[in-house]
Amino acid sequence: MTEMTHTGRVLSIAGSDSSGGAGIQADIKAISAMGGYAMTAVTAVTVQNTQGVSGILSVPAEMVAAQMTAVIEDIGVDAIKTGMLGSVELIETVANTLAELAPDVPLIVDPVMVATSGDALIDEAAETALRDVLLPRATLVTPNIAEAERLADGKITDLGSQIGAGETLVEMGAMAALVKGGHLKGGVARDVLISGRGMELMEREKLDARNTHGTGCTLASAIATLVGQGHALSDAAREAGDYVHEAIRRSPDLGQGHGPVDHFWMVRQDG
Repeated sequence: MTEMTHTGRVLSIAGSDSSGGAGIQADIKAISAMGGYAMTAVTAVTVQNTQGVSGILSVPAEMVAAQMTAVIEDIGVDAIKTGMLGSVELIETVANTLAELAPDVPLIVDPVMVATSGDALIDEAAETALRDVLLPRATLVTPNIAEAERLADGKITDLGSQIGAGETLVEMGAMAALVKGGHLKGGVARDVLISGRGMELMEREKLDARNTHGTGCTLASAIATLVGQGHALSDAAREAGDYVHEAIRRSPDLGQGHGPVDHFWMVRQDG
C-alpha cells in the first residue's frame, strides 16, 4: 500500500460552549468547514448562551493531558490550537505534553481571556503563565486588542501601537503575532501580522454586526487548519480572516445577545 500523507488533522485544546457559537464547538465547525479533521481536548465545561457565561467547571489537568495523548498517539496531528486554559497548572500541563508529544507541530495560541459578553474567563496568575509558558512555544498568537494590551502590557489606540504590541509579543518568544484590530475605532478593521518576515497589514470593511460570538476561536481554528494543510502562515491568516469576515456577514441572528457566526457558509455555497 502507498503511504498516505495526512494533512489538516487539528487538535483543539479549549473549553466547551453550551451555546455552540464559541470554544470547542466553534473550533470543530471551523476546522470542518476548512476541510480539516477536528480532534479535541476539552479543558472546561461552560454554562453560557449569547448573553453571557453563568458557570464554569474546569476539567482536571491530568484529564486534559490524557485526551491530548490519546489522539496524538493514535491519529497524529498536523496543527494544534489552544483556547480557554483557565489555570496555571493546566497551562503548564498542556505546554509539557506538547513538548513531549508534538514539539515540532505548529501551535496556534488564541489567548482566550474574556468572552465576547465581557465575562472574565481566566485569572491573573493564568494570564502570567500564558505569557511566560505558552507564548514562547507559539507558532502564532492571535490576540484581539484587549488581549494584546494585557499580554504586551501597553495601551493600543491606533495602528502604530497595534503594530508595537505585535512586535512585543514576538520579542516575548512567539514566532508570529496576529493582532486583530476589529475593536479599534474607524470603518476599516485592520489585522496586523508580525513575524520574522516583517509586518503585513490585512484590511477589511468593518461590519456593523452584533453577532460576533466565537470569532476569535473560529479564526484561530481556521488558521490552524490551513497551516496544517501546508499553507504559508501569512496566506493562512489572510484566507482565514476572509472566511470569518464573511461568516459574520452571513450570521444567522440567533439568540438575544451576541449570536454565532455562519461557520458553514462556504460549504453551502460550494454545494
